[in-house]
Amino acid sequence: MICTRRHALRVGGYAIATVASSRVALAHLATTIEMRGSPRGERIWYDPIGIAVSPGTTIRFINRDPGNSHTVTAYHPANYDRRRRIPAEADPWDSDFLLPDEYFEITLTAPGVYDYYCLPHEMAAMVGRILVGTPNDTGWEGSSIDKSDVSEDVLKALPLVQKILSEGTVRKENGS
Repeated sequence: MICTRRHALRVGGYAIATVASSRVALAHLATTIEMRGSPRGERIWYDPIGIAVSPGTTIRFINRDPGNSHTVTAYHPANYDRRRRIPAEADPWDSDFLLPDEYFEITLTAPGVYDYYCLPHEMAAMVGRILVGTPNDTGWEGSSIDKSDVSEDVLKALPLVQKILSEGTVRKENGS
């Protein structure tokens, strides 16, 4: 086969389009949630507090709060005998304490609603919610419905599923 300039440009264009589309797909399969705190430490939060992602997305939680250590802990009986607030098919996780600039990663594959909290700061409503997939996916039923194990402040702090579905990403206003 003789490779002409036109053929090389056409093949090169396909290769560039393929690489570009695979980068978009890879970018879609990873996201970051930061742990934040006000300068004096009177307010702490996850940023964003609610996100919607596709199954197979890797979430990186990174502590950007210079004054506190934080955890990312799934509501699950394996973690401090808490009630399950993640899909039944999902494995529980607990990051242990993360110092400033340390991170923890988890890949979420089971569709459903995942609620998590910071072990030392749950009573300050440092909680978050991740939606994996869509409500039509198997696994959504039963996720995050048990309310007997969390305070009213925690329930108020968690963004509504409908809001996350409509916005994709939900942030706390001014970290409050």
